[in-house]
Amino acid sequence: MNAAQIVAIVIFVAMFILIIMDKIEKHIVTLSCGALTLIAVFGICMRSPGSIWKIINLQNIFTAEFWRATGEGAESAGIDWATILFLGGMMIMVEGMARVGFFNWLCRRIAKLVHYKTIPIFLAFMTMAFVLAMFIDSITVILFLASVTIELSRLLKFNPVPMIMSEIFCANLGGSATMCGDPPNIIIGSNLHYSFMDFVMNTGVAALLSFVLILAYFYLVMRKELSGTSGSTDFSNMPSPESFITDKAGFAVSCVIFLCAVTLLVTHSTTKLTVAFIGVLIAVITLITSGKHVLEVLKGVDYKTLLFFTGLFIVVGGLEETGVLELIANLISKVCGSNYYLMVAIIIWVSGIASAFIDNIPFAATMVPIIKELSGGNASILSMLAWSLAMGTDVGGSATPIGASANVVGTSAAAKAGHPIGWGEYCKKMAPATIIVLLISTIYICLRYTTQI
Repeated sequence: MNAAQIVAIVIFVAMFILIIMDKIEKHIVTLSCGALTLIAVFGICMRSPGSIWKIINLQNIFTAEFWRATGEGAESAGIDWATILFLGGMMIMVEGMARVGFFNWLCRRIAKLVHYKTIPIFLAFMTMAFVLAMFIDSITVILFLASVTIELSRLLKFNPVPMIMSEIFCANLGGSATMCGDPPNIIIGSNLHYSFMDFVMNTGVAALLSFVLILAYFYLVMRKELSGTSGSTDFSNMPSPESFITDKAGFAVSCVIFLCAVTLLVTHSTTKLTVAFIGVLIAVITLITSGKHVLEVLKGVDYKTLLFFTGLFIVVGGLEETGVLELIANLISKVCGSNYYLMVAIIIWVSGIASAFIDNIPFAATMVPIIKELSGGNASILSMLAWSLAMGTDVGGSATPIGASANVVGTSAAAKAGHPIGWGEYCKKMAPATIIVLLISTIYICLRYTTQI
């Protein structure tokens, strides 16, 4: 192992430790480690200015292939600008929808449809969390669902904790079903050139099968805590769902933009429009139609997350360029040999367990080039490993309160409302659910894909 590899590994490990410690903001950690990678690894150890330019990867943005896929596309290391632009575009769209009251309206409309009965709300909100998270990031989904759940719990006199925990899990599970549902999937899809429908037909099937069992699981586990509160039959004190719409014209426009985004994502394998193009297009349309509220929408965007991604890609690019990831891939390959069942199990369970304690985004970004190496250029093996990685990273984070951003948002909202969720209570109910989904995913992928290789 040479000096560049050792320095790259030290920087990567230091970054992970700092992220886990959560004492410094994550975007500052990754940007600092990214800058250190450029200087120490590529500048001092490798003395390769060309590698620095390759990792920054700005030149990729100015190619036609970046905006419209006409072929396989050039392989590139470093900053994945497609992921960053797409995620930024979706954030802008979601802020536009939130501004006009779309999410508050939707939650209250569904609660009214089930006549404000606690158990039906419980099941409906789990389903809504699953479906919404397929198209909108799980953080936004939980942010609004948790706040509405807490408000309804005060009116209907029920404990919101079981409902919030089940919503968190279903949002993370729903995010695994599509390319845009969870950041790891965006990284996997954009790097390996998988389409929205590729995810729907693969991880989407696994997620849907799991969701049916998870609904039953949470109903059996949580029903005693909710059964004593059937909800109020007096709707006179309930505000109308339409009263939460702050801008009727903007509401209609936001719905149209959302449908356009979904249509573009579903058809992008046919139109060849890349996710970068779709993200930028949706962002531009949202800003144009926001009128005087443009600054309000822009202020709501989570720029720290975008900066977090930027630094992360640089650090992982350092591992890739120095050959560290190839060494890891070779080690896994030696352990597994030609046993693809074992390879799938390792990818899913290592990803799942790791994501329960560390951020699944850097883990996914690290593993993508590793599974490329493991596949040996075989498209069937690569897709099998990609779906294994997606399910493991997306679902594994649900097991602990810190495993995914949505978990932190949901538990924080409950604590602020006077309903703190301890590690014991959380893990007792969420860890078994996570194990159930990981088992289903392992069996599903082994049965569906390993026999085809």
